[in-house]
Amino acid sequence: MKEYALYKGDQIVAIGTVNEIAEERGVKPNTIRFYMSGAYQRRSKSEVNNRLQLIKLED
Repeated sequence: MKEYALYKGDQIVAIGTVNEIAEERGVKPNTIRFYMSGAYQRRSKSEVNNRLQLIKLED
């Protein structure tokens, strides 16, 4: 099972699977996956310290 960490700036917001994080945040799993995409990174480039970022945790 793949686990991820969701960060806002340098602060950890949630840890778990995409579905667990989505449920905790009250959004769809696709929204959580979008935080890891290149498109989201480019769109929020000017807000580096305030954006949400999804990081895959190593096994």
